[in-house]
Amino acid sequence: MRYQISGKQIDIGEALQIHVKAELGEVVEKYAQRPTEAVVVFSRVAHEYVCEAVIHLSTGLTAQATGHATEIYAAFESAREKMDKQLRRYKRRIRNHHQTRPQPVEFGGASSYIIAATEEPEEGDSAELTPIIIAEMETKIPSITVGEAVMQLELSNNRFLVFRNESHAGVNVVYRRDDGNIGWIDPRNIS
Repeated sequence: MRYQISGKQIDIGEALQIHVKAELGEVVEKYAQRPTEAVVVFSRVAHEYVCEAVIHLSTGLTAQATGHATEIYAAFESAREKMDKQLRRYKRRIRNHHQTRPQPVEFGGASSYIIAATEEPEEGDSAELTPIIIAEMETKIPSITVGEAVMQLELSNNRFLVFRNESHAGVNVVYRRDDGNIGWIDPRNIS
């Protein structure tokens, strides 16, 4: 597994890097069979350290967790415990996912844009509603089943997931509803 351990405006010592590799390696080995990459970023907010950990599996699943504490090792341990809990909760489904998918998930490319927030137009102002793009990035859209998309959403802290539905190759969205349930948007035309 490839590790990327870094700090945002803080120095990460070699002892912490060795500790992170050992602990994350143990968690991932216990639950997931084919991890490909782990990205761990440490930062500091006021008096607190923040550890953001993301693990990518070869099947396209991504697990992520964030930990906060007044000490950097404690922040990592908090994130590790959350990651462990997520992977333990979905262990059976992750293993089944590995067995039913002999090849890694395919990803399609797409453009992602960040649009500047606009102020409300004043009355009588006939300005066009043309958004101002402030950033443009490439993003990857996985080709997975709806069940895999729901599991991916539950493993991540994201509010939604855009994916290509394997059953009909259409673009779909799963999202977290305010009532705690998961919503699914499938815009294909049924004739």
